[in-house]
Amino acid sequence: MWIGIDDTDSPTGMCTTYIGAVLARRLAHAGIRVADARLVRLNPNVIHKTRGNAAVCIEAEGDVDAAFAIACACVEELAEFDAAGTNPGVVASPVRPPPDFYYAALRDFCSLEEACAVLEPVEACYRGYKNRRGLIGATAAIASDLFDRTYEVLVYRKRENWGTPRVVDRESLFRAEEMTWPHTWDTVDQENDIVVGVPHTPDPVLFGIRGESPAWVREARSYVHSEEPACEQVYTTNQGTDAHLVPGVIGVLREGRSYMVRGVVERMPVTGPGGHVSLILSGDGTSVRCMAYEPTKGFRDIVRALIPGDRVAAAGSYKGESLNLEKLAVFRLADAVRTRPPVCPACRKRMTSAGTAKGYKCRICSARARDPEIERFRRLISPGWYEVPASARRHLARPLVRGTPVWQQAFSG
Repeated sequence: MWIGIDDTDSPTGMCTTYIGAVLARRLAHAGIRVADARLVRLNPNVIHKTRGNAAVCIEAEGDVDAAFAIACACVEELAEFDAAGTNPGVVASPVRPPPDFYYAALRDFCSLEEACAVLEPVEACYRGYKNRRGLIGATAAIASDLFDRTYEVLVYRKRENWGTPRVVDRESLFRAEEMTWPHTWDTVDQENDIVVGVPHTPDPVLFGIRGESPAWVREARSYVHSEEPACEQVYTTNQGTDAHLVPGVIGVLREGRSYMVRGVVERMPVTGPGGHVSLILSGDGTSVRCMAYEPTKGFRDIVRALIPGDRVAAAGSYKGESLNLEKLAVFRLADAVRTRPPVCPACRKRMTSAGTAKGYKCRICSARARDPEIERFRRLISPGWYEVPASARRHLARPLVRGTPVWQQAFSG
């Protein structure tokens, strides 16, 4: 069976993954075997999302009614019901629904009615609290199809420490990444000397480490020194997979979806207030604004190094009529040239235009020349993929250390 939970946290506390970890232990204690625990990220642009828009799915073997009762009890005990935007949903199904609903929730928007229409045919047990919106994510979680998957070990705090400053040794986090990279990633941002894997919100999470296998995240976790944890859980996830991205066409992008588009740089990038960099890409007779915001740090220098005529692929979420960049592929560079009047060989002074299509003329000796002087500049970037730093990376964005998927290679070639 598959048990889904969503929308139990709030900006002031709790974490759906923590309830998932508690549930896994309570199911096992009740004699229900837990086969897998999934942390499923959904559309990062959903307005009503909580942090990271994550839902949890527990795959287990045993009595569905008993498991559903245990799951509901966990949620009723631990969820942030007093928060206005917290609307939990719990699902338990003896059949995994078709993955279409998962992909819709991952890349688009879904309604509560659509979720219920998925649950009814598979005879799932389900319960929504307050406005019941959490049933959408819970349904998507049990329908999830992870064609590409990564793993994360999440370590949780003891209840008496919730809301207090976390005690995690900074150097041990950098050591963990040093010893296990490239098999783990985004524990820290080496380039900007920032810890990434320790949250700053008042929830039960102490720290998390992401990687390519349960063995590697556990290996990295073994290097970390911290306050004594309450428990920890290894989740199978869709994080770091780019599963939210779909190929798009400039001019027909839809608000709140995430795309990979191809285009030509139309004009020089512009740095605006706050250090945000805007880039205009053209394609199919129209254009789109791409944004690299200040938190992307050095990635903005890559964007600034582009010039008109460069051919690129850009990936990110389309919000407010802008594509907010997560990564960029440069696959053809334009020539960086400057055209100037030539220097007179006799007078060593620069000539001036002699008129339209009439070449150039020296004002001193009247010598003439037909062709301008062309100065070529060395480009500061090379063809290839570029990404935002770990401290600015979205949960779903695939880090380049994992390699470039075949479909992305084809898209940027």
